[in-house]
Amino acid sequence: MNGDDEDRADALFRALSDRTRRDIMRRVLAGEHSVSALAAKYDMSFAAVQKHVAVLEKAGLITKRRTGREHLASGDVTALRSVAAMLTELEQVWRGRIGRIDELIAFDSPKEG
Repeated sequence: MNGDDEDRADALFRALSDRTRRDIMRRVLAGEHSVSALAAKYDMSFAAVQKHVAVLEKAGLITKRRTGREHLASGDVTALRSVAAMLTELEQVWRGRIGRIDELIAFDSPKEG
């Protein structure tokens, strides 16, 4: 990955590192919600929910559009798939390392016989 890709990965994982933001993602992936409707679901101020939505939007995980006075948020499935792809890539790296460790252990083990 180049520097821009690493910055994008940092933003995605930072955005998803918070429990409230993950819950907001679940909601907006299920369907479009106004930010005020989202705020009503949490025991925090509207401004706090608005900040969570802004973090998700900056990371590219949600998009917002304005309808009248309301801001409607919806989840970006493509962005979420890119997170899944990154995790799959990391899993493959670690599986390869584990496989090599297993080979080294088998090679170094004394032969019975």
